[in-house]
Amino acid sequence: VQLQASGGGSVQPGGSLRLSCEVSGLSLRHYAIAWYHQAPGKEREGVSCISAAGTTEYADSVKGRFAISRDNAKNMGYLQMNSLKPEDTAVYFCAAGRGGAYYFLRSAGNGMNYWGEGTQVTVSS
Repeated sequence: VQLQASGGGSVQPGGSLRLSCEVSGLSLRHYAIAWYHQAPGKEREGVSCISAAGTTEYADSVKGRFAISRDNAKNMGYLQMNSLKPEDTAVYFCAAGRGGAYYFLRSAGNGMNYWGEGTQVTVSS
């Protein structure tokens, strides 16, 4: 099983990025997909999660700015990030696991079965 995150980059405050998570080796329709981030010197935090049934959860810091989605036919997950702020700067990871979105968001990724390499997001003027 492989997860490949892409789409990170450097943007100015207020800008947008769309992260993609390409999954291979499993049928994503049975798994929740989550995005986590980790800034230097800080612990990993849940950003957003979408369950296999399509239920979504967001960290309070990104509600109204980020949108998570999935395309089971393509085995892909996405994170649309709008109105980016400097505090969003971090390495972003995607992960897949069997379970609920509420738990995975708040667990910092504990219990997730599969992880991808991170993609750097830098928000700076």
